Amino acid sequence: MLPYTSALKVVNMYIDTIEEELFTYKRQNPIEHVKSRLKRPSSIARKLEKKGLEPTLENAVKYIDDIAGVRIVCQFQEDIYRVADVIKKFENIRIVQIKDYIANPKENGYRSYHMHVEIPVRMLHGEEMVKVEFQLRTVAMDFWASLEHKIRYKNESEIPDHIGSELKLCATLVEKMDSEMQHLNNEIEQLNLITQDSTN
Repeated sequence: MLPYTSALKVVNMYIDTIEEELFTYKRQNPIEHVKSRLKRPSSIARKLEKKGLEPTLENAVKYIDDIAGVRIVCQFQEDIYRVADVIKKFENIRIVQIKDYIANPKENGYRSYHMHVEIPVRMLHGEEMVKVEFQLRTVAMDFWASLEHKIRYKNESEIPDHIGSELKLCATLVEKMDSEMQHLNNEIEQLNLITQDSTN
């Protein structure tokens, strides 16, 4: 797991740079909080078995993109795309795949912006490209996803259809709230610009 641990350290340095750059530009930090994690070996093995693959180190490195993961929680939906654009500009980060579950939510209502990337990490035997997954969400998206994950994955049996429907309804309400909060924030920013222009 050492290369993945090292990759997360590199990513955290990049995120510090992102926060500084966006704060300088907007005079506010769009990132609410950041959480990084490494998948446990048992979780990696289960994921490989679900894919019909042998739980070997070679298969984990080749087929699992989210052994190292970073969740960036933003205040507003527009901030997600702003942070993603900055990540894309880093020369050392190679974008492998992007999955926009905000524009195209999953069937269960899940919304998030995923970036699968490769990051160069210096090891004793030389440089190694390591896979890392970024998940970018709003606070509201993160709240829903965390509870949905607990309900689905902490329950050993299949959850009833009506609970799945209720969760999807909640996801729709979260999306409406995100949109309304974004709209209010845009209005406030416009008012601030008008106030600044009138005082200059």
